Amino acid sequence: MTPTIVPRDPARPDFAGEVRGIDLRKKLMPDEVSAVAAGMDHYAVLVFRDQDIDDEQQLAFSRNFGPMETATGDIARPEDRRLSMDVNDISNLDKHGNVLARDDRKRLFSLGNMLWHSDSSFKATPAKYSALSARVIPDSGGDTEFADMRAAWDTLDQETRDLVRDMVTAHSQIFSRGILGFTDFTDEERVKWAPVRQRLVRRHESSGRLSLYLSAHIGGIEGWPVPEARALIRDLSEHATQRQFVYTHVWRPHDLVMWDNRATMHRARRYDATKVRDMHRTTNADSAPTLEQAGP
Repeated sequence: MTPTIVPRDPARPDFAGEVRGIDLRKKLMPDEVSAVAAGMDHYAVLVFRDQDIDDEQQLAFSRNFGPMETATGDIARPEDRRLSMDVNDISNLDKHGNVLARDDRKRLFSLGNMLWHSDSSFKATPAKYSALSARVIPDSGGDTEFADMRAAWDTLDQETRDLVRDMVTAHSQIFSRGILGFTDFTDEERVKWAPVRQRLVRRHESSGRLSLYLSAHIGGIEGWPVPEARALIRDLSEHATQRQFVYTHVWRPHDLVMWDNRATMHRARRYDATKVRDMHRTTNADSAPTLEQAGP
């Protein structure tokens, strides 16, 4: 049976849909895979309710949509990881399952997730899809907001479109964490997260729609003085995250939310950090570096 997808907000029929009639504990049939892929092209964010899955089931689901990333973007050493390298640990827990101390280095680094960003834009080949599974959530707070970067492009004035269309930006986690005052990086981490070049305007591989490719990871624009570049990126980000472009997901246990990093930004919202928030993310890699893909 082919699943159905309905808008989360009928007033916004092309951003954020809810998928019904699918069980992610089971192997997906070809028509189900096709329906989800088509839904992603249209909505950019898909919500799957009541999916009580484990990591292997989540990985099996994500593998339907292309090659997988490994979790090389976090700060935990392999021996300190709670989850396998195939799964991003988006939690406030240590490897023993205990809530992290307020001043724990991993927790302070992870606060960067509360800035608007696109997953893995700091990698030469960034992320395509992300799928985030809510295993344990706090009683309140911890929502995730998604911004439609296609709508952000569509509503730019022509002068700004002409200005930014061919721009190339530099992305690094060093930049995004620096916004919050986190500068505690080892020499190895500074090499690992050296800036990478990305297009500022992208053409979606499937839909052909243009979108802004913004992220807190951006630290500069090629050919521009850094202060001027960052001022422009801030202006664009303020435009792109206006409320009319944003879907806020209020989590329920066992929700899975999937989004297209090529067409969205997202951020986590505050919650009581003494309460457990255990989220597991699987991530599909994009097909190529953005500068090797079709341009605007």
